[in-house]
Amino acid sequence: MRLLACFIALLLGFQGTGWAQQKGIPGKDVPPMSMEQQMPSTIWFSKPLPELKGVVSWKTLSEVTPVKQKDRYVPQYSKGIAALDQKEVKLQGFMMPLDMGDKQKRFLLVAMPPTCAYCLPGGPDQLVEVQAKTPVKYGFEPVVVSGKFAVLKDDPMGLYYRLTDAVAQ
Repeated sequence: MRLLACFIALLLGFQGTGWAQQKGIPGKDVPPMSMEQQMPSTIWFSKPLPELKGVVSWKTLSEVTPVKQKDRYVPQYSKGIAALDQKEVKLQGFMMPLDMGDKQKRFLLVAMPPTCAYCLPGGPDQLVEVQAKTPVKYGFEPVVVSGKFAVLKDDPMGLYYRLTDAVAQ
């Protein structure tokens, strides 16, 4: 429930006393907050994540091309991505929760920070389904997780990647 309240607060553009400052509660002489003051304190909204040593980059994961096969498109992965299949890897990204709660056992790891609770911030090459061994605390900052990486060839949900037995670093 608290996560839902956080998303609603973020979408409405207020934090803490920001509502009083924006709406002007009688008797409160407080100037309006700037947009920077209303948003969560993160520097990640305007630039991509830096590449980290030992962490598979989103640039690598984007080396996939949709290829028409009969009446549909299927992903054709680069040799570099194919070599990662069923290997232990580390990934860095932003959590996009799939369930309610402060901790998530199953979530999407995305390349760019989500700006809408209902919208995916990229295509299938910019997200990884994560199934964690133990729940991971949700936050707005990027996380690094490690686990067994799977390159999906014909996922019914259209996903390209999955990380299982994942552990937060």
